[in-house]
Amino acid sequence: MIIQSMELKNFRNYRELKLNFDPNTNIFYGDNAQGKTNILEAAYLSGTTKSHKGSRDRELIRFGEEEGHLRTFVKKGSMDYRIDIHLKKSRTKGIAINGVPIKKAGELFGIANFVFFSPEDLSIIKEGPAERRRFLDMELCQLDKLYLHDLVSYNRVLAQRNRLLKDLAFRRDLEETLDIWDLNLAEYGKRMIAGRELFIRQLGEIISGIHRRLSGGKEALEIFYEKNAEEEGLYEAIRGNRERDKKMKTSTVGPHRDDLRFVIDSVDIRKFGSQGQQRTAALSLKLSEIELVKQRIHDTPILLLDDVLSELDHNRQNYLLNSIHDIQTMITCTGLDEFVNHRFSVNKVFRVMDGTVQSEN
Repeated sequence: MIIQSMELKNFRNYRELKLNFDPNTNIFYGDNAQGKTNILEAAYLSGTTKSHKGSRDRELIRFGEEEGHLRTFVKKGSMDYRIDIHLKKSRTKGIAINGVPIKKAGELFGIANFVFFSPEDLSIIKEGPAERRRFLDMELCQLDKLYLHDLVSYNRVLAQRNRLLKDLAFRRDLEETLDIWDLNLAEYGKRMIAGRELFIRQLGEIISGIHRRLSGGKEALEIFYEKNAEEEGLYEAIRGNRERDKKMKTSTVGPHRDDLRFVIDSVDIRKFGSQGQQRTAALSLKLSEIELVKQRIHDTPILLLDDVLSELDHNRQNYLLNSIHDIQTMITCTGLDEFVNHRFSVNKVFRVMDGTVQSEN
């Protein structure tokens, strides 16, 4: 699986840009705030319909313009795909695959699988649970279209139920309609929990070996799924907390409150681990994500590394770079020194400066 080329028009700081990628390692270097990350963001968007930053569509369009366009050419095995995304300030984005418009954004998932690694991801262990849930959901949506359907449906029901809980202060007669929302929330939530459990179990089998090698055999890392409620009995738990939900005017039970726990030698490293332990665990998590995607789709994902090498020490840099030799990788950095110093094989180099990109080889 590779991206062969990409065309941008009025995307972020690019008025117009055409890029041809190498199937292996592509380096984008230049000073900060020149547009390097925007290229990786466009690639990620072309496979997931979403910005890795959570930006809204209107924020992706070049300043002063009403529309933006992305066109990405992907090769997956013997199949070729052209993905067109039409961004609009005042309307929902339009998406077409091989010239055929799609009705649901979810139809795009799975054509290209991406693993995005940025400096912010190094804080995923110590940040709040929302970041860890987002990690779970974004990867599972790429791997499992049924999970994507359940997640979208769950979030829609959750929003409607929360709106109703607020409206009850003025319309007590609406309370009986909570029953149907509770049933739907439990139905979609149970399947989400099952999908997350399988994903975390498979991830845990991979992460322990990677972390042991990263830590020089000194540490054993385990990952645990902290469910807000069990899959069986979810409806009863939602129904049983209705009075509390009415007082708080929000839904307090369900997978939207789940979390992950990372443990080294029986110690919860989010609470008690050193920064070095947390960073190593985050790197182990991303490397495990790559391996799990390989296992699940029987292909390699596309790896996007956004200025992450500068945040890692020498040993972690080496381990990361030695782990990605068989994957199409796009890397942003401010200079090429780290790659020269590590004698890392670089297949294509681009210099990014003030919204222009020039191939140097």
